[in-house]
This record gives sequence, C-alpha cells and structure tokens, in this order.
Amino acid sequence: MVLDGELATIAVCWRVERRDGVAVGLTAHDRDLVVDGLVHRAAPGMTPSAIQRGSALEADTMDVTGALSAAAIGARDLLAGRWDGARVTVFAVDWTDPGGAALALGGGEIGAVELTEGGFTAELRGAGAALDRAVVEETSPECRAELGDARCRVAMAARRRFARVVAVAGRDVTLDTAEPIAGGWGGGVLRWFGGANGGLESAVVASAGASVTLQRAPAFAVAAGTLVELVEGCDKSLATCATRFANAVNFRGEPYLPGIDLLTRYPGA
Repeated sequence: MVLDGELATIAVCWRVERRDGVAVGLTAHDRDLVVDGLVHRAAPGMTPSAIQRGSALEADTMDVTGALSAAAIGARDLLAGRWDGARVTVFAVDWTDPGGAALALGGGEIGAVELTEGGFTAELRGAGAALDRAVVEETSPECRAELGDARCRVAMAARRRFARVVAVAGRDVTLDTAEPIAGGWGGGVLRWFGGANGGLESAVVASAGASVTLQRAPAFAVAAGTLVELVEGCDKSLATCATRFANAVNFRGEPYLPGIDLLTRYPGA
C-alpha cells in the first residue's frame, strides 16, 4: 500500500468477530470492499478516534463512533450484549487493490458501549488493557473459581440439561423439565438456543422445580417451546463444595480467614 504518493487511496476497515463466531466487516469507504474473503460493507458514518501507538506501558484504547444499522450493528443487539467482548481489528487498505497488503492500525475487544441519538460509541480495549488487571487475587470466603473450570475440575457433562420454555413472566421462566436437585440451577446459566434470544446467555439467580429466576428479563420476547440449555450452578460456599460436589480439595477460597470485622468483636458478642 502506497502512503507517500501524490494521491492517496486509503480506506479504513473494521473486522468484528463476535464470541458466537459471527464476523462482520465494515469500511469507511463509500463502496463495499472484499478483504481476505470477507465483504466489508460501506459504512461512511464509522469514524475512529485518534490512534496512538507507542512503547509505553499505558493501556492502549481507542473509540469507534458510528451509525446504527439493522443490517450490521443494531441497537437491540448492542443492548442485549451480543457484541460484548467481540474482537475488533482496525486496518487500512488501498481501495483500488483491497486484496493487497493491509496496514494494521489497532484492535482489541469491545468494552463500554454508549448509545447516542441514532448512533453509538464503542471503546476498544487493546492488549495493553490487561496490564490494568490485578496481579494476584484477593482473599475471599467464597470460592473464586467457576464451576467446571480448570481450577474447580468438577465434571460438567452430566450437569447440563436441555429444556423447552413453557412460559415467561418478567424474570421468571417456567420450563418443561424440573431441576435434578433442589436449587441446582441457582447461580448457573441459561443459554438460549432458539428464537430472538438465540446465542445469548442469562444468569440464573434462583431455581425451584421447573422454574428459574433470571438476573435480568430476556432481551427479546420468548415464544413457548423455545429450546434452552440449563447449566448447573454453585453458591461458591465450602459447604456446598464439600457436600454436593465432593470437591473441597479444589475449593479456591479462605472461609476461615479472619476478616476486618475481627477488630470490632468483643468478648461475649
């Protein structure tokens, strides 16, 4: 790509890959461009903020502002969280030869999204943003592992179950299948496999029999018969870890470590 010519033919492009595998290509050019086999749709309203690159250790971030489009990025999908954590690559190409060499400008994951009148502004967190994370974990009486992950090691194959939705009332969802153990789905996850919510996940805060209460109401309307997957949860207490999962050896918490309230105790309290 020639950058020092008398006439520059440069177009900025974005490749956005959602966590569910959907990839979308956009370009600030006034015509669609095919780059690496993906059609980058013309979106002249997409504009990046100033891109600064250096060798310092500050977290590298940038903002992308654009217009909402039902065919590419819609307001409902943004609010539903479909684009949370999506991987974004920003690069420039010669629009007269989009199949040629591309110049990488930046990238990262979509972080905070702010909706404006008829548009949106999305923050892109670069690799340097990981430097802002805590180096070590803080102590806690509850387990810091997630049920079934590499630290927990509980086998999850038999702790997932498919069901169909019978009815939805706000955050309460009634299913055609009862939980295998009392309160077993509480603290777990409900994954939507059909309907307008397909591909999304909802946190389950409580369960009783064939009913579950979600942390938030479904983003879109749910029809009876929609297929969902229920993943068993855990309240992260040592008692549950030991009695229900027989996994106390892998408990990642400090339930017996005195807290700051030790200083306020007095004899006989």
